[in-house]
Amino acid sequence: MKLELAIFAIDTDENIRAGRRFRFAIVDSDKPGGYPRNFICLLPYRVTEVGKSNSVFLKIYGNKGVEQAKQLLTASLRKEKNAEIKNEIERRLELLYPKTGTQAECRSCGKVFETNRARRYSRYLCSSCRTRTNQRHQ
Repeated sequence: MKLELAIFAIDTDENIRAGRRFRFAIVDSDKPGGYPRNFICLLPYRVTEVGKSNSVFLKIYGNKGVEQAKQLLTASLRKEKNAEIKNEIERRLELLYPKTGTQAECRSCGKVFETNRARRYSRYLCSSCRTRTNQRHQ
C-alpha cells in the first residue's frame, strides 16, 4: 500500500467565505483506477490525539496518525508545483508541530529561559528569581 495525498482546491461561494478551501484526500496509489476508487479517507484539518477527535483518519492510523500526516504532507510538498497549494501544505505542517515558547533573558540573573506569551509582564524574570521576589513581598 503506497499512500499519497490528492489535493483538491474548492472555490467557495462569495457569500460564505472569500478565498479557496482545500481538501486533502489520502489515496492508495497501488490500486488501479483514479481518485474515487483508491480513496482511503480525508486528512483532517487538525490532527490531534486519539480520543479527542472522531475522524476516520485517526480511527485508521491511531497513535501513529500525526507521524503519518507529517510524512504525507512533506512528500506532497516536495512534489507540488502550485504555489497556492504549497502554502496550504506548509500551513498544515505548522499545525502538526507543537509551538515552542519564546526565549527571554531574565532581568535579574541574565539566564535565558522559555517564556509564555500569555503573561507578558510577569515573564521578564525566570522562575527561580520570580519565586525569590514573591517570597520577599510576602
